[in-house]
Amino acid sequence: MAISDVLFGRPLATSEERAEHIGVAAGIPIFGLDALTSAAYGPEAAMALLIPLGVYGTQFIVPIITAILILLVIVFFSYRQTIAAYPNGGGSYTVASENLGEGAGLLAAAALMIDYILTAAVGVSGGVTALSSAIPGLQPFTIELCLMVLLVLVIVNLRGVKDTGSAFILPTFLFIGTLLVMVGVGVFKTFAAGGHPHSVAVLPPALPQTVKLLGLWMLMKAFSSGCAAMTGVEAVSNGVMAFGEPRAKKAQYTLTIIIAILIVLLYGIAWLSRSYQIMAMNPDEAGYQSLLSLLVSAVFGRGWFYFLTMGSVFLALALSANTAFADFPRLTRAIALHDYLPHVFILRGRRLLFSHGVYALSGLTAVILVLFRGVTDRLIPLYAIGAFLAFTLSQAGMVIHWKKQEGDHKGRGWHMFVNGVGAVATGLTTIIVLASKFMSGAWVTALLVPILILIMMAVKRHYVRVRSEMRDMTPLNLAHLEQPIVVIPMARWDRITEKALRFGLLLSKEIRVVHVDCDEGEESLCEVWNTKVLEPLRQENMPEPELISLMSTYRQIITPVMDYILELEKANPTRKVAVLLPELVVKHWWENLLHNQRVQLLKLLLLLKGKQRIIVVNIPWYL
Repeated sequence: MAISDVLFGRPLATSEERAEHIGVAAGIPIFGLDALTSAAYGPEAAMALLIPLGVYGTQFIVPIITAILILLVIVFFSYRQTIAAYPNGGGSYTVASENLGEGAGLLAAAALMIDYILTAAVGVSGGVTALSSAIPGLQPFTIELCLMVLLVLVIVNLRGVKDTGSAFILPTFLFIGTLLVMVGVGVFKTFAAGGHPHSVAVLPPALPQTVKLLGLWMLMKAFSSGCAAMTGVEAVSNGVMAFGEPRAKKAQYTLTIIIAILIVLLYGIAWLSRSYQIMAMNPDEAGYQSLLSLLVSAVFGRGWFYFLTMGSVFLALALSANTAFADFPRLTRAIALHDYLPHVFILRGRRLLFSHGVYALSGLTAVILVLFRGVTDRLIPLYAIGAFLAFTLSQAGMVIHWKKQEGDHKGRGWHMFVNGVGAVATGLTTIIVLASKFMSGAWVTALLVPILILIMMAVKRHYVRVRSEMRDMTPLNLAHLEQPIVVIPMARWDRITEKALRFGLLLSKEIRVVHVDCDEGEESLCEVWNTKVLEPLRQENMPEPELISLMSTYRQIITPVMDYILELEKANPTRKVAVLLPELVVKHWWENLLHNQRVQLLKLLLLLKGKQRIIVVNIPWYL
């Protein structure tokens, strides 16, 4: 069995696609892990902005998370309707393009691509942060650990949707189970202690209070950071096609379960943080621990359950990047189908998934992780803008979608109301997030979105130009058909050059063999030309090729040959020039290092500098 089959699984036939469809159980880890694991960093992201208030800041985390949960419920009902209306996959790009126009679709596409890249980066860095919180000695190796986790994710995802779901089910439900137990036990202890529970473990002292009151600006920043907990909600609507029939129903069930668990986890963590008076720590300080690490220590101490929980958090956060790997290739395929991205994103790989989307996402995520040193808090300010912009465009597009339906459509008015409320709520949140996080790094996202849109428009213009230039509805043109002038660059007489000359004799009666004399002491082609070439041709009364010998004072080979071919094309404006390039093909890639690559360079230059009348033909000799 090949190594590729061991790592990525055997190739799947197109007819096996139905077997790759998933159900609700696999859909939760594949499309819901990003949303679920946001419980591990969403409340902490909000509390990090309240650090200047000291322990007093814990009084505000529950109202902030409650506001976020109200918004989450609105978005949830909106996306249930989107799934029903677009059972073939109704992500923001599709909905916005069909209902709001090309510009809105590109805006949604750019926002979603940035969101998925950051989703992968935040998931991986969040998992490594959880691991280094439990084992502080690993903190200096943050970037290396992030890249290792990313590599594992790429390998798992290249095995296909079904294998990915199977691999992630156990870590996902372990994460959910341990956190639910932590929340349940913590709530029980809080009520048993009359609302003032005592921490089992000794926790680091909270930072001193430097701000007396919670101002509006600090509140907005805390709310916008906490909104990172809502990212990933759209994933299910993007991936409806991955589910088995009935697709829409299974996707809706999956989304409902994900949101219900997320609400319990978010509110439970916020409520326990307030009850235990636990504040977030500064991630740049030595001995940093995540909010979850502090909470589990407070409820259970640092025993076996602590390490089981933090291990599950590490696994779930690291694997939560899989949501991006599940949806980013589908998004890029949808965009490429409209000619706004390279068509390579449309192609399916050996395991029936859009592999090039996985390659692109993994490369961009690696760059982001290295640039931001794998620190989650540095990525959070860039994170929520793309998601909420996509939310807003999707919900606004759904309002137009329902408006287009016939008047007797059941529940049409109610659907418009739900999506309208969702559009307004997420639109206002987008403005708040952008305003409050602009100077903290959101300006990067605000700058990248128009850049991506310009790139996609340039790709579209290229494909339109290629299509218009290649389209030819006229019959086959048989006028001015002439044999080409054949040019064969030849350093010496050997089996490869003989093969090239034999093929050239079949193409044309006019052959030019170009030899560059560098005076390097090798046996000259001119010395054997008569005996090896001309005499056999004369015996058969065949046309004789012309030997063109070029001098090269400075031992250049490519330049004289290029100059000759371009001059020949210019001197024969009605003729094709066929350049035959003899080329040695070796068995092993490393053997190429033992041979010069002049043929490859000459081929490249001919493609770049030549015109329509120059034709390049490879003549291979296989060792």
